[in-house]
Amino acid sequence: MRAVVVNSFGGPEAVEVVETEVPRPGAGQVRIKVAAASLNPVDAGVRAGVFGGAGERIGLGWDVAGTVDAVGDAGAWSVGDEVVALHYGAVKPLGTHAEYVVVDAAAVAPAPASVDAVHAATLPLNALTAAQALDRLELTPGGSSLLVTGAAGAVGGYAVRLAVHRGIAVTGLAREGDEAFVRSLGARHATGGAVADRGFDAVLDAAVLGEPALAWVRDGGRYIGVIPHAEPASVRGVATGAVEVSADGARLAELVRLLDEGVLTTRVAETYALDDAAKAHARLEGGGVRGRLVLVP
Repeated sequence: MRAVVVNSFGGPEAVEVVETEVPRPGAGQVRIKVAAASLNPVDAGVRAGVFGGAGERIGLGWDVAGTVDAVGDAGAWSVGDEVVALHYGAVKPLGTHAEYVVVDAAAVAPAPASVDAVHAATLPLNALTAAQALDRLELTPGGSSLLVTGAAGAVGGYAVRLAVHRGIAVTGLAREGDEAFVRSLGARHATGGAVADRGFDAVLDAAVLGEPALAWVRDGGRYIGVIPHAEPASVRGVATGAVEVSADGARLAELVRLLDEGVLTTRVAETYALDDAAKAHARLEGGGVRGRLVLVP
């Protein structure tokens, strides 16, 4: 099969498409024939060596939508099931940017019925990150205020929708040109370059602003970032932390249900053939992408 890997760190030119053996599922695993796999900023970080792994062949890709084509044991999945999954891990020999991928059965959820595989492939990593970050904030519906930075982005957009769905008052921080989109997600207020209110119960910092975002939290409030171990130090009694996403098929199934019910929406910017993975990385590197870039084997 073909798979996208890096053998040395660098820019988009470091991305290679190689021929490799089709992986076999072990106990508690399933193999998915990949229909679509999205490209995320974390893949660019892996490619650049942010997560280590020098001297290893590293496979790229975390999100996948496709069809189960082999199972390691009976489990809950059968050959032919249409599924989505998160293949967690920055340094792994094969990722989802391939024709086949093996994942833990517990990381798999039924594919959404309301969108195609290309759109479905944009859900797992970003929606799970948003949901698990909100869980860490422990906000009370009907009485809590939340600021989401990067509210027009993939994680931020899901965070706004999920928080609004929970009954939380959400302000979305985004660029001025994205204000209408952020309001369409249900944010009560969408701001451009500045936030007037500095008394939020919590901030979900999807834009990775760090200390400036921490300043918008009330004394004794909460801050959650999206890059593990990169959160600012606590001040004024504000609890700080960062979410490290985990693969969770049951939780992913809940998010699929919310997508099918219209609570969540997906955004695809462009699709690329697997052989054009380096071009997709170059497009991501260029910035200004609204929605996800998706590789289609």
